[in-house]
Amino acid sequence: MARKRSRGNGSRRPEQGELRLIGGDWRRRVLTFPAVDDVRPTPARVRETLFNWVMPMLPGARCLDLFAGSGVLGLEALSREAASVTFVDQSRPLCRALSDNLQTLGTDRGEVVQADVRRFLAQATTRAMDLIMLDPPFRQDWPEQLIPLLAQNGWAAPGTLVYLEREKEQSLPALPVGWTPHREKTAGQVRYMLIRVECRDGGNQARSA
Repeated sequence: MARKRSRGNGSRRPEQGELRLIGGDWRRRVLTFPAVDDVRPTPARVRETLFNWVMPMLPGARCLDLFAGSGVLGLEALSREAASVTFVDQSRPLCRALSDNLQTLGTDRGEVVQADVRRFLAQATTRAMDLIMLDPPFRQDWPEQLIPLLAQNGWAAPGTLVYLEREKEQSLPALPVGWTPHREKTAGQVRYMLIRVECRDGGNQARSA
C-alpha cells in the first residue's frame, strides 16, 4: 500500500477511499478506508498477478502485511483462504478502519497492529511467516532497511515468500544469502517482485541482485 506524494494542487481530497476485492470468498466486496497519508490500494491487475503467483501456497498460510494502509493485500489473502494475516501500519485511522472492515467481513483471522514497521520487525519472533507483503512508501529506501530485519529476527524461514513493491526505476535490493528472486514485473511506475527464502543462514550476509 504505497503512499504517493501529494501533487499539492490545492484540490480538495475526498474523506474516504474505496477498495474492491477481486478474488476469493469476498470477491466484489467493496470497503472504505480513510483518505489519509495519500494511500492508494495496489491496483487490481497487480493484485491479480501477485495472487496468481502465490495461490498454490496460500490456503492455510500465515501472512504479514507491512505498511498495510487500506489492507487490500492482506484482505485479498484472507479472501483466498489464508489462515491468518497480521496487518501492521502506524496510522491510527487506517488501523481503526481495518479493524472495522474485518468485523464487517465477519472474520477473526486478521490481527491489526498499530506500530512503526521498523520497530515491529526489530522484535525477534519464533513464528516465521509463509507470505510477507512489503509495500512501503516510495523513495525512502525501506526495502534496504527492512529486509535484513526479516532475515535476522526470524520473520522469514525456508519456504517463505516475500512480496515487494517499489518504484520502477529502482532495482531489486541486495538480498541475504539464500534469498532468491522468483518473479518480477512492472506496471506503470511500480516494480513488483516475489522473492523466495531457501535457507536459514541468510541473516548475516547479503548479496547484490
